[in-house]
Amino acid sequence: MTQLRIGVIAGDGVGPEVIKHARMALDRALEVADSETRAVYTEYDLGADRWKRDGQTLPESDLDSMARLDAILLGAVGRPDVPPGVLERGLLLKLRFAFRQCVNLRPIKLEPGVACPLAGVGPERVDLVVVRENNEDLYVGTGGFTHKDTDDEVAIQTSVNTRRGVDRVLRYAFETARKRATVRVFAGLDAAARQAGKRGRLTLVAKTNVLTYAHDLYMRAFEAMAPAYPEIQTSYQHVDACAMRMIQTPESFDVIVTTNMFGDILTDLGAVLQGGLGMAASGNLNPDRAFPSMFEPVHGSAPDLAGQGKANPIAAILSAAMLLEHLGQEVAAGSIRRAVTQVLQQPEAPRTPDLGGTATTDQVGAAILAAIG
Repeated sequence: MTQLRIGVIAGDGVGPEVIKHARMALDRALEVADSETRAVYTEYDLGADRWKRDGQTLPESDLDSMARLDAILLGAVGRPDVPPGVLERGLLLKLRFAFRQCVNLRPIKLEPGVACPLAGVGPERVDLVVVRENNEDLYVGTGGFTHKDTDDEVAIQTSVNTRRGVDRVLRYAFETARKRATVRVFAGLDAAARQAGKRGRLTLVAKTNVLTYAHDLYMRAFEAMAPAYPEIQTSYQHVDACAMRMIQTPESFDVIVTTNMFGDILTDLGAVLQGGLGMAASGNLNPDRAFPSMFEPVHGSAPDLAGQGKANPIAAILSAAMLLEHLGQEVAAGSIRRAVTQVLQQPEAPRTPDLGGTATTDQVGAAILAAIG
């Protein structure tokens, strides 16, 4: 029997509540796929409680242990009693940088039965993917203060972009566009949609008219790579225009590739289009597979909901599907996605409050678990 070595960081707030259902869905999906593969979990005590207890965010011993894993499943970290940046930089960004998780992958798909806040917009108009650079830009933490806490204070935050880093995220985006043009990656995509030209398109989003150094690099690298993918239709949009068009015509996008900062913002806009953060899954990917990739719902720890059974587990469950697909378990991943779609299509099926229902986290998780397979 093959084992998938999966690290689990349940974390803070609603993290443990939703990760419980992600794990159950993952295990059930492997079983019904009639696979000889099973998941073996290693749990890590990381997050607010650990930091409050001993000041540790990510000990080197845990980092060394995780390096031997196949993937990591993360719930959420963060709590009001921990200063901003402590866990974000000391745990999340440290994992992304140490394991060279240079691609943040965010599918943005409106499921049938889920309301979009845009009037008249249905699932046929919201089905895109954002490929966000994940190891560079403003997030590297280069900068500092001069004359801090005085009237003459200067704060500098430097955007760092390398040709190697830009090329690797662009290459992943081109390959993603190629894959979406030729296979059914997400439920609901049929041959007619592909023939209508809605797939196989890649849009670079930046701000070349203002950020004339960093984003000039992105544009030159993008144009240099495009001839290697003649079947992919390429285009460019300034980030402000992209934000506007994601609202006006979300169907005009297939794959978006963008910088770390812009991707962080645009993907939350995309989450709203697909019904809210409770529906938004993500993957922090090491495309070379030299280190484990990490998969997580993007809703955060939501401390105001913790312990109330109101958190939507779907984003965490869909993150588990992304994990399985990344590890080559496409059949199992597909069974999870189909189960989510099946449950959401049923008007009488349980829904958490963020989707207009009154069901609990456990009730929604149980319904999806029953639908798998």
